[in-house]
Amino acid sequence: MRRRLLLVAGLLPACSAWAGPPVDIVVIAHPGIVRVDLPTLQRLYTGRAVEVGGTAANVVNAPPGTPSRERFLSQVVQLDDGRYIAYWTVRRHVGKGVPPRELRSSAEIIAYVQATPGAIGYIPVSELRPGLNVVLRP
Repeated sequence: MRRRLLLVAGLLPACSAWAGPPVDIVVIAHPGIVRVDLPTLQRLYTGRAVEVGGTAANVVNAPPGTPSRERFLSQVVQLDDGRYIAYWTVRRHVGKGVPPRELRSSAEIIAYVQATPGAIGYIPVSELRPGLNVVLRP
């Protein structure tokens, strides 16, 4: 039984390769938020910053396991999903904040970002449409 568990655990990292090619993403924000640089996004998504240019930031995530979230966490936050979840578990436990809200789809992220002052989120490039405020193309 233990051997089987070790075998399955060893194969888990390879399973992400079966998901297909990585998805290119863009970071969008509510109108009024200017360009955001990579270090600022890292601080926002790890709870080390709460505002951008004097505006309270309200960052949102795609759900765990989605290609856009995996790409964002890898490129911007420089953590994999498991380490990111663990990071926020510890921060929440010691009273240092709560993780960004998770929305179910790119359409929800777009609607939320457009309607919520200070909102920042990310979507696949394929979902980009005119009128969205793109603040970073990682």
